[in-house]
Amino acid sequence: MTAHTLNDVAWTELRDGFTGTLILPTDPSYDEARILFNAMIDKRPAAIAQCETIEDVAQAIRFGRAQELEIAVRCGGHGVAGTALTDGGLVIDLRRMNQVTVDPEARTATVGGGATMRDFDQATAPFGLATTGGRVSTTGIGGLALGGGAGWFDRKFGLMCDNLLAVEIVTADGEHLRATADENPDLFWALHGGGGNFGVATSFTFRLYPLRSVTAALLMWNPDAGPNVIRAYRAFIESAPDDISGAIKYHTAPDKDWVAKHLVGKLACTTLIVYAGSEAEARDAMRPMLSLGHVGELIVKVPYAELQSMLDDPPGYRNYWSAEYLDAFPDAAIDLFCTRATDMIVPSPSEQVLVPLGGAIARSQANYPIPWRHAAWHIFPFGLWADPADDQRAKQWARDLRADMRPWSSGAIYLNFIGDEGHDRVVAGFGAHNYARLATLKAQYDPDNVFHLNHNIKPS
Repeated sequence: MTAHTLNDVAWTELRDGFTGTLILPTDPSYDEARILFNAMIDKRPAAIAQCETIEDVAQAIRFGRAQELEIAVRCGGHGVAGTALTDGGLVIDLRRMNQVTVDPEARTATVGGGATMRDFDQATAPFGLATTGGRVSTTGIGGLALGGGAGWFDRKFGLMCDNLLAVEIVTADGEHLRATADENPDLFWALHGGGGNFGVATSFTFRLYPLRSVTAALLMWNPDAGPNVIRAYRAFIESAPDDISGAIKYHTAPDKDWVAKHLVGKLACTTLIVYAGSEAEARDAMRPMLSLGHVGELIVKVPYAELQSMLDDPPGYRNYWSAEYLDAFPDAAIDLFCTRATDMIVPSPSEQVLVPLGGAIARSQANYPIPWRHAAWHIFPFGLWADPADDQRAKQWARDLRADMRPWSSGAIYLNFIGDEGHDRVVAGFGAHNYARLATLKAQYDPDNVFHLNHNIKPS
């Protein structure tokens, strides 16, 4: 039986005992429920099962398999590839499972599989606690953590998955498992970077750290200053303490009070420096960057949860992202990076981003399937635009930037930052040796590849 032949009797079978909400194409909420962050994705599932409980998830999996429906899993719906939806299949929507419980004494948080970073940060903020999370508040915890999880303070606290203590997961046969370092340890290892290949994660437990407020500095320059600014930033960050992180980006300057009027709506080069401490300490630490003649400045001490939403990506745009991880970023790479910025879709929200790694990310001795953690730099063409006529030009800009950077590439890739770029890039996201081990585990937990709408690991 296929999605297109299911009748009311079949859907009644799923509704029986289902405590969540089942949304069909005839329901008024259907179109809103299937909107993803990437406006290029327009898929029409046969049904969206908005789950409330672990048993809802298990029931939906069993039903989808019995009816031979393709199954997609939705957490935040922020992934650029749009795999949180399926045409004609069943979406297991976890967004109602977004509860966050904080244990301030143990410094841990247990987070529902459908929670976003906003849910997480707002729950931990009253206790002055946090951990590494995505750089925008709308990102779903599930995809972020299972893929590795980079964030503004990963140089200080490590990746999000480095702070993962336990995962509750429902497998392809509807079985509920708990994975920790001691319980199902092979599965626990696979969930540190292996994505949604092994089941539906319904709950996560994370280690937390004291982090009540931080200092954020946005410094803006004319675009032609970019090469000198990035050279200075390279020297600055390579000797910076772990308390400092951030990024440099080319982007369209917004109409804000702190932005030079001649740059509003035009290409600009901006540094974001984040510091785990006071504004006075931050100003002292970032003194080398403050002496470069910037034309726009915003330096402010903010709660960590506010920092996490300061740069939220605007919804409703067409998206194409890619990435390259670099072992080095010499002058020749800097010059190419700056030249390529003129090919961006401007004016638009598109950004060409350079992010430093190092610190706690690289020091970790964990053998998780995350080969990119040892790179020094991350190049991120982040394309957002409105006009479908710009689709090819935006994709080509991202591909050309990657090609420019290839001489310095580590070969590894963080899969959360890319769409479908082929099987070789999936293997590069895990490393060949890790991929072979993951494929063996995939055959154990999902031999029929039920969960294939992801950066897929094929069962060995």
